[in-house]
Amino acid sequence: QVQLVESGGGLVQAGASLRLSCAASGRTFSSFAMGWFRQAPGKEREFVASINWNGASTDYADSVKGRFTISRDNAKNTVYLQMSTLKPEDTAVYYCAVSLKYDGAYYTPRSLSEYTYWGQGTQVTVSS
Repeated sequence: QVQLVESGGGLVQAGASLRLSCAASGRTFSSFAMGWFRQAPGKEREFVASINWNGASTDYADSVKGRFTISRDNAKNTVYLQMSTLKPEDTAVYYCAVSLKYDGAYYTPRSLSEYTYWGQGTQVTVSS
């Protein structure tokens, strides 16, 4: 059974940093792209960042570019999201996901529909 489990969320003040982790189990995803999305109350789930299978290619939403960094450790079947200079508008539930559509590719998908498995989410709350 495939599982993606996010951790590392919490309540922080504006300007602080957090590091989210997403550990996969049930199969290895070392050759597939992975991504982070977020969903704020009353809003649709939106793309945050994605990374290709070997970390050579990354992509970020404009709203987080320069503040967030996505990385992965294939030996641990884990993807990370380092978040710095957090803002109140970053408050959301953060989800990790894996895309089985691009095996060994350079491409880093942005669309929710391109992702196959999803975690249950971790809450990030940034106070002003």
